[in-house]
Amino acid sequence: MARLAQTAGLTDVQQEILSTVRTFVDKEIIPHATALEHADTYPQDIVDGMKEMGLFGLTIPEEYGGLGESLLTYALVVEQIARGWMSVSGVINTHFIVAYMLTQHGTDEQKQRLLPQMAAGEVRGAFSMSEPDLGSDVAAIKTKAVRDGDDYVIDGAKMWLTNGGTSNLIALLVRTDEGKPKPHQNLTAFLVEKPTGYGEVAPGLTIPGKIDKMGYKGVDTTEAVFDGYRIPASAILGGETGKGFSQMMDGVEVGRVNVAARACGISIRAFELAVEYAQQRSTFGKPIAEHQAIAFKLAEMGTKVEAAHHMMVNAARLKDAGTRNDVEAGMAKLIASEYCAEVTQEAFRIHGGYGYSKEYEIERLMREAPFLLIGEGTSEIQKTIISRGLLREYRSR
Repeated sequence: MARLAQTAGLTDVQQEILSTVRTFVDKEIIPHATALEHADTYPQDIVDGMKEMGLFGLTIPEEYGGLGESLLTYALVVEQIARGWMSVSGVINTHFIVAYMLTQHGTDEQKQRLLPQMAAGEVRGAFSMSEPDLGSDVAAIKTKAVRDGDDYVIDGAKMWLTNGGTSNLIALLVRTDEGKPKPHQNLTAFLVEKPTGYGEVAPGLTIPGKIDKMGYKGVDTTEAVFDGYRIPASAILGGETGKGFSQMMDGVEVGRVNVAARACGISIRAFELAVEYAQQRSTFGKPIAEHQAIAFKLAEMGTKVEAAHHMMVNAARLKDAGTRNDVEAGMAKLIASEYCAEVTQEAFRIHGGYGYSKEYEIERLMREAPFLLIGEGTSEIQKTIISRGLLREYRSR
């Protein structure tokens, strides 16, 4: 058992789940990840294995066929999966966010109908908030839904949908005319049920194809174009318009814990690769791990892995306790993603010229780590959230 990134106070069930996932990662993900990633191949066999283990229903309540586990359990599972291959964690991340939003905000009918299928992995979720020219200004969303009888008609373009092609359920944030003074009060979340695939998958809904990315390969990232797409009013999440912003932000908050967990997983793997290589590679008559320059790098990397893990665990536990955790989730996401980039870069340097070769795993991690600096809000957005929260708590008297 590794010394770093251990979590105190876990139940026997949590430990058993993590042990099972860790074994699955070591046997079924790590040996195949590099080849699948270089080919940009969807990891269907790995996804099927996760379905068999019940991971798609990990946090869905038992009454809907899930395992009813906590956000902490989920985050620790994601950490292990990302240690194997970050793209695989992306397959379940947006699915988890949509399931969480449904559990927290859905109508009884929506939960009864969709959550059991999501727990079984038969319905797979995608999360759609961003737009081509939107950036972090969510309140400026242009995609619009207009009421027409019992339906709404949606027009607009969305961007950066993880699982856009392989999912069959999208949690979609659009603008509706609520007449409220603040822009975010005029946003509504819809549950868009669609076929999998690319092209015009339903009348008025086109998934153009996979976006070619620097890293984060295998998993599909797409656009979604709505042109006169009709959807019943019953598909509004929770059945009430104008609530979409708060519902989505609730999902993003747990998503930030998830991204922190992914960053921790990559950091752990980068450290494992570096410490192993440093003991095998020799220069000047001894392993490079015995040179102080490398030993100090390993010490700093291990400290960063440990610090990020504990901040991620703290943020998850606060959310599980029903405590506001926007500041802590922002802090965890900020430090975990920044440390991930730093730890991965140091591992790359320890590998020397071999780190630049596609034959070595660290090359893949170098391309994956930057995604976490922008996913679920950039570091600058996290600093905005953190500073606002701190000023709220430490307001000058």
